[in-house]
Amino acid sequence: MPKVKPDLKIFTVCGEFFPEDFPPSKSEKWSRGEENPLQTEMRLFSSCLRWAFKRLLEGFPRNVIKKLGQEFFGLNSRFVDDARLKAQAVLDSQKELLDKEIEETRKKLGRARKALSFSAKKLARAEKEGADQEKLEKFRLAVKGREKKVARLEKKLCELREHKRNGTVPKVVFGGRKLWRKVCRGKATRTQWRAARKNRLYSRGDTSKRGNPNIKVSFDHEKQDFYLEVTISHLSKQIGADKKGRPKMSRAPKVRGRLWLPEKHRARVLELLSRDAPYSAEIIRRLDGRYIVYLTFELEELPEFNSSPGLIAVDTNPDGLGLANLNKYGFPEPWPEGIKALLEEVFPRSLHKYEGEFRVVFYPQGFLYLRVPELGYASCHRRDYLIGVLTKAVVEVAKACGKPLALEDLSFGKDRLVLGKKLNRLFSNFPFSRLLHAVLRRAVKERVGYKLVSPRHTSTIGLLKYQKRFSIPVHCAAALVIGRRAMGLKEKITREIREFIARIKEKLVSGSPLPGEEKGMSWVRASLSRAEKKLNLHNGLCPTEQASFNSVWRKLKRLALAFQ
Repeated sequence: MPKVKPDLKIFTVCGEFFPEDFPPSKSEKWSRGEENPLQTEMRLFSSCLRWAFKRLLEGFPRNVIKKLGQEFFGLNSRFVDDARLKAQAVLDSQKELLDKEIEETRKKLGRARKALSFSAKKLARAEKEGADQEKLEKFRLAVKGREKKVARLEKKLCELREHKRNGTVPKVVFGGRKLWRKVCRGKATRTQWRAARKNRLYSRGDTSKRGNPNIKVSFDHEKQDFYLEVTISHLSKQIGADKKGRPKMSRAPKVRGRLWLPEKHRARVLELLSRDAPYSAEIIRRLDGRYIVYLTFELEELPEFNSSPGLIAVDTNPDGLGLANLNKYGFPEPWPEGIKALLEEVFPRSLHKYEGEFRVVFYPQGFLYLRVPELGYASCHRRDYLIGVLTKAVVEVAKACGKPLALEDLSFGKDRLVLGKKLNRLFSNFPFSRLLHAVLRRAVKERVGYKLVSPRHTSTIGLLKYQKRFSIPVHCAAALVIGRRAMGLKEKITREIREFIARIKEKLVSGSPLPGEEKGMSWVRASLSRAEKKLNLHNGLCPTEQASFNSVWRKLKRLALAFQ
């Protein structure tokens, strides 16, 4: 399955809007109940968005949608076009997700069929050997469950392929499928459902309009605060027609109020506004009546990756992050003074409620481990908070050292989630994607360079080459390998690895049993034989071939796991 990467050229800031100045009157035609003009505008826009999505499915062109949208919903042409663009984005994403969902379902079906075949063979063997009834019943239950799973996946795959052939997409639920299911089960109210379907207003940026014409952000230098102006287009009235017969509208009134932005982003936003940079704005009204604003700026270029001063390498794990400080030659160097005090400032005191909840462990020669055991099992919002804290720590360390970041490009797709309960839970609970994307986004905002490298064999190389040499955990050793790989350095066969092979040979000569041989397994001897063949050729290969899937590290990994 192709990997989904965040658009790192986008800089998004989340703030809160406090509307103060409203138009003096409401529209008799478009207003409903006690809603204010801003709520009316958001409801009309959300309705226009759903209507535009249906018209796109029917094949309506852009100019027809714009003309009919203004007539049906009373919005200006730009708001209608923005609703059409949002609907088109939903449609495009559904088509893109359809291909990925087909590929994932196909792989899961293949794995499920293999599991069913394995269970059927076990059942047949047990029946042939005359096993007891309890054991047979257990095997029959397993076969029945896996048959149902295969049937369910086959049905889903047929439906997805039918959508692909017909050029359609699965049904889209505006407001959220999860919330709709809660409403059907009585766990959410219809008021919440209706609020989720009419709670947003979006306007895209435009360079020629000096930012955004419909939702405009300004800065008051006297009050030293940001302000937001929202155009209420449905209150605009027709005052005539132009030469082409298009209606001429009066200037629409605006809703104005203070805009709160996080202190850490205020200077950057002010800089972008001073350059008249275009920005998209989206306002979302929550159930408690608060207006959340998302401002999205398009950055001109990403920070450059320059490893001449060295780099900070990061190894991602389910319980924290391993960091390594590398110099320009690819060797570890001690942390500069003040890193320990910096991390104490970054991590809030709320993470020290009990012993072991959070730990920063420093190791000699430039290694440290940020251990957060709660990361693997915390709830969604708590996990996002912990990821934000870890992200801030990593980027602040890189800024303090004046070095770019090197990270591993991990991938655990949904097609892997048929490996059994324990591995499925491990892959599902490992927030590698959120953590990686959060680090990359913050690095771009803070103008810290970064590079993603393949994670293949990094833990094996770190275990065999660097763990004992530097007396560090395997995660910090893997971070060192990641950093060296980002710098394009080779990982050659060294004395430590040859001594490891020699110890295995001594056990072989002495006649002591190898792991697994008492069960009739000879894969350890086979792995040793294949590793010896590739060992002498490895140092002459290029870095890409050294890190390939079938390199000598794959055989050494099996041997290391057998003798650990």
